[in-house]
Amino acid sequence: MTDTPRSNRYHIAIFGRRNAGKSSLVNAIAGQQVSIVSDVAGTTTDTVWKNIELPQVGAAVIGDTAGYDDVGTLGSMRVESARKAVARIDLAIMLLSAGSEDTSMEKEWMALFEKAGVPVICLLGKSDGDLRSSLSFWERALGCKVHAFSSATGEGREQLLSLIAEYHKKDSNIDDITHTLVKAGDTVLLVMPQDAQAPQGRLILPQVQTLRNLLDKHCLAFCCAPEELPQMLASLKEPPSLVITDSQVFAQVEKAIPAASRLTSFSVLMARHKGDIDSFRAGADALLALPPNARILIAEACSHIPQNEDIGRVKLPRLLRKHFGDGVVVEVVSGNDFPADLTPYDIVIHCGACMFTRRHVMSRLRQARAQGVPITNYGIAIAALTGILPKVVY
Repeated sequence: MTDTPRSNRYHIAIFGRRNAGKSSLVNAIAGQQVSIVSDVAGTTTDTVWKNIELPQVGAAVIGDTAGYDDVGTLGSMRVESARKAVARIDLAIMLLSAGSEDTSMEKEWMALFEKAGVPVICLLGKSDGDLRSSLSFWERALGCKVHAFSSATGEGREQLLSLIAEYHKKDSNIDDITHTLVKAGDTVLLVMPQDAQAPQGRLILPQVQTLRNLLDKHCLAFCCAPEELPQMLASLKEPPSLVITDSQVFAQVEKAIPAASRLTSFSVLMARHKGDIDSFRAGADALLALPPNARILIAEACSHIPQNEDIGRVKLPRLLRKHFGDGVVVEVVSGNDFPADLTPYDIVIHCGACMFTRRHVMSRLRQARAQGVPITNYGIAIAALTGILPKVVY
C-alpha cells in the first residue's frame, strides 16, 4: 500500500472553521499524528496530505485543510488552497462546531461540494452543550444527516470509517483500464518507446498500470520498443488481439501492425479510465475544425522538468503547427496551474492525467463544458491529427 501512487488512492479531505478540531480528526482517522494540533486558530496554513490505509477502502490519502473562515491576505490564500482541494477529492468531511449561530459559510461550502459532485459526511465535533440539540440545529441548517464524533475519546470513529467505506464502494467503478477491449487469454502487445520521457530503469506510470491490468485479467502480454516491433510481430504465431502504444508513435505503429490487430494508446485508455471518453472524442472533432489562428491550451497533470522532445511542450505543438500552420497559438500549463477562465481558448488538450484522480479530471471537464470550451486528450488529439482516429479503439 505504501507504493500505491497518489492518483490511485481514495482522496478524502477535512473541511471546517479554524480551531474546529480538523487536525485532531485527521489524526484520529489516520491513527497517528499526521497534522499539528493546537488551540491556536490558523495553525494549518496549507492543505497537508498523508497517505494512509483504511479498512474496506485500502490505499487512501487524507487532507487537512486550512479553516475556511480564515481572514486577511494570507488567510484568503489559505482558503483558496482549501477550495482547490475540492477538485481532487473523492469525499469531503465537514467538521461542524456547536454554539455557532452563523451557518452561511457551511451552506456555501456544501453548495461548492454539490457543484463539484463531491459527496459529504457532516460531523459535529467539539460540543460542550446539549449534543442532541446541536445535532438537530445543524441538520435543520444543512438539510442532511449529521454524525457526532469525538477526537478526544474516539467515539464515532468506527461509524465514520464505515461511512467512508460505503462511499468508497459507490465510487469504485474505474479500476479497469482496458475496459472491455480484452478478455482472459487475449494476446496483447505493448509497444513502449524508451526515450527521454521514460525515466532510466523504470517504466512510466500508465505503462505499469496497463501491464498490471492485463496481468490481472489473465491476458498474454508482450512488450517491445518500436524498433523491435517487426521482430516481435514475426515471433508471434497469430496477430495480437490488441496493440497498445504511446501516442507519439501512433502513426509508425499503425503502419506496421496487421490489419487484424486493433490499436489504441496508453493515453486513450487513460482518457476513458480517468475522464469522459465521449467528451474527449467530441473534442477531437472540434480540434479538426479549428481555424488557422486558433488559441490552444495544452494541460499537463504533472509538474516535471521539460525534457528534449517533450510530448506536451514540443511534439504536440509541432504537430499542431504542421496541421494548422504557424498562426496557431499554443500555451502550456502544468500541475494545478489550470486557468479558472478557459474562454480565451478555442480548445483544451489534456494529458492522460495518470497523476490525477478521475474526479480531478472530471472537474476540469465540467469546467470546460460549463464555459463552452471543447476539451480532448493527448492520445485522441494525436490520432485525429495524424488521420488514424477511426482505426483507434477505446
